[in-house]
Amino acid sequence: MASKVHVLRLYRRSLKLSLDWCVHRYLWRGQAMYIRSLFEANRNITEPRLNREVIKETEDLLEKWKHPDPYRPPTAPGGSKYERNMPIQKLRAYGADGKPLVTRVDKTPEWTAEQEAKKAKAAETEAATSPPSAEPLGEK
Repeated sequence: MASKVHVLRLYRRSLKLSLDWCVHRYLWRGQAMYIRSLFEANRNITEPRLNREVIKETEDLLEKWKHPDPYRPPTAPGGSKYERNMPIQKLRAYGADGKPLVTRVDKTPEWTAEQEAKKAKAAETEAATSPPSAEPLGEK
């Protein structure tokens, strides 16, 4: 059973390898039929030692004809379009104190300092203009 799976994988590898060398499908189809005939010719080998020899020859032949620049589908890993339009991750920068340096794109540290200064000034103005708070009646 293991040799059957191995032979099927060799057949698949040989078809994929021939696709690397053929530019057009109509040319590849003839090669695929030839490869199939080679595998069919050795289909009835039952002797394990001879079977291993044929498998070894096939593996050596596949290694010999390995393409230096195999075809990769454009969207597959290593393809020209692989991860081309990935969404950008929004990263936050943190200072030494652990607080975010920028909380939003428009909130730079300078803008944040200006806003805090405005809030402090507004608090001072409110404290100066508000009437004094009434003292509780029980305390004097």
